[in-house]
Amino acid sequence: MKDKKLFAEDIVADVRKDYEKRREDRKPLELQWQLNMNFVNGNQYMQIMPTGDVEEFGKQYFWQEREVYNHIASVLETRMSKLTRVNTGVTVRPFSNDESDIQSAKLSTALINAVAEQNDMPSLINDAVAWSEVAGTCFFKVTWDRDLGESIGEDKQKNHVRVGDVRISVVPPFEIFPDNVCANSLEECASIIHAKAYPVSEIEDIWGVKTDGEEVNVFTLDNASVAGGLGYNASVGNVISSKVDGYAVVIERYTRPTKDKPEGELAIIAGDKLLYYGGLPYITDVQSRRGFPFAKTDCIKKVGSFFGTSVVERMIPLQRSYNAVKNRKHEYLNRISMGILAVEDGSVDMDNLEEEGLSPGKVLIYRQGSNIPRFIETGSVPADFTYEEERLLSEFVTVSGVSELSKYSQTYGNMSGKAISLLVSQDDTRLSLSTASLRLCIKRVCRMLLYLYKQFATQKRLKRITGENGEPELTYFTGNDLQCEDLVFDTNDDVTQTTAEKRNMVIELIRMGVLAEQDGTMSPRTKVKVLEMLGIGNWESAKDVDETQRKRAMRENLSLGKERISACPYDDHSIHIDEHIKCLLEDSVLKDAKLYAEMDAHIKEHQMYALSSAAARNTDESTGDK
Repeated sequence: MKDKKLFAEDIVADVRKDYEKRREDRKPLELQWQLNMNFVNGNQYMQIMPTGDVEEFGKQYFWQEREVYNHIASVLETRMSKLTRVNTGVTVRPFSNDESDIQSAKLSTALINAVAEQNDMPSLINDAVAWSEVAGTCFFKVTWDRDLGESIGEDKQKNHVRVGDVRISVVPPFEIFPDNVCANSLEECASIIHAKAYPVSEIEDIWGVKTDGEEVNVFTLDNASVAGGLGYNASVGNVISSKVDGYAVVIERYTRPTKDKPEGELAIIAGDKLLYYGGLPYITDVQSRRGFPFAKTDCIKKVGSFFGTSVVERMIPLQRSYNAVKNRKHEYLNRISMGILAVEDGSVDMDNLEEEGLSPGKVLIYRQGSNIPRFIETGSVPADFTYEEERLLSEFVTVSGVSELSKYSQTYGNMSGKAISLLVSQDDTRLSLSTASLRLCIKRVCRMLLYLYKQFATQKRLKRITGENGEPELTYFTGNDLQCEDLVFDTNDDVTQTTAEKRNMVIELIRMGVLAEQDGTMSPRTKVKVLEMLGIGNWESAKDVDETQRKRAMRENLSLGKERISACPYDDHSIHIDEHIKCLLEDSVLKDAKLYAEMDAHIKEHQMYALSSAAARNTDESTGDK
């Protein structure tokens, strides 16, 4: 027992020491992220001090104009609206043309969509895009939560025991500490630390260990009166670091598998307590290897750095210059409108003049024999202010990649439709790096969730998924029924095509007859897809009989060879025959003599039904003619 206690203390000390070192190495980046957050929120009179803090600087004079003209926020909103429009739908491609592989790929795709729906994936993507745009990087964490899923009974304490399910969460970059901040990717890191503040009561509920609370630094929003002008102050949002009680930082250190530790290592500590120690719990790497449960997306990839860079960081110097130009311009206007009064010493009551100024109708009394107070000529606002303001606005476009067309829906003079289309295409090209990073991140998330199902869904389990025609289905499956390796995206035309453009393309394909069958009509299955692409839904074929018949035939293909299946008189025998023959011609069926014989007999049974039905129809028609 004593040796076990000493071992735990050594692990805690080692993880704590490693965490402190990594936090110190990453501190310059963290200060930049805090500065970025302040500029986005409108607190743009902040700077990174040599002491290692982010502090605000005050006015130099009481009359100084210090308003904020936040162009960074509007640029960021435009970029985020475009990025959240990226199509992140993932499709699993079948390993071969065998019917079993095709059905496995379809099940895997439907399972990805179901997990994305239950985890509210669009909301998670919005959060991740916001973090990556502000701080440069964001992470997804994919884990297996035993408290999710269907209930399968109760334990001794009458708590529900569930089958478990995948949980996807967004992890801000403030919580991730790599072993090397110069690594280019997660794959190059030997270990990753995830540090997050939890209430001590939640730590006890999750890990069953009581820990003492500690002072934890968290970011909070506060109002700071750092803006304003002559005679007034303005409050802006201030992102500051504050301390909270009743919390403890849970530090999770993930270490990749090595020869000495083939399953890797996971150590979880809180305060001076060891919460967990063992191998990596999840198989998340390619070829079914244990790895990190994280996926990373970057705003802009930074060479020689684990964390990406944000477009906000590039716009900060422009925003400071723009604020300075606008404020100096307004100070000049203040001088013109209020005037600068020259007064001879002792000629007037200075206290009264300073308090009331020269109000309309004011009687100004001055000493006899002295010079009359007069306004000094200040001239007009120099044109250089306007030129510099316009130049800075154009630089915002150059640096951010967001033009007036995207930001304000404004074109340059009289432009043709082709010119506007070309401008939109060039505008979206600047976002290609960010969109590519986001799509690859989502692809990695989908692959990891399939790996987790293969690892933990070892028994038959029931899952509600969406079928091909949009109707909900209940499906039994195990992890062995899934494919995890070959994932592709539904489409590549995400940012460059709007919803209206996609609909017009579908309508044009219908007019050209590309989607029609040989007889010129559109099949019910194609009709469902067209309605979905047009955004109308699948109301017309929610209970499509042909689709139901086809699915029944596909289920029979999977069951033949395992049990005796007879044809039903109510089957659409032409659909069944086509599906069964397609399955019969696969190599795996042709090589299995027993399965081939059963399928051949089943097809002949459908053919007999079809012949008898045709004969009955001919008899009815001949009787009707007589």
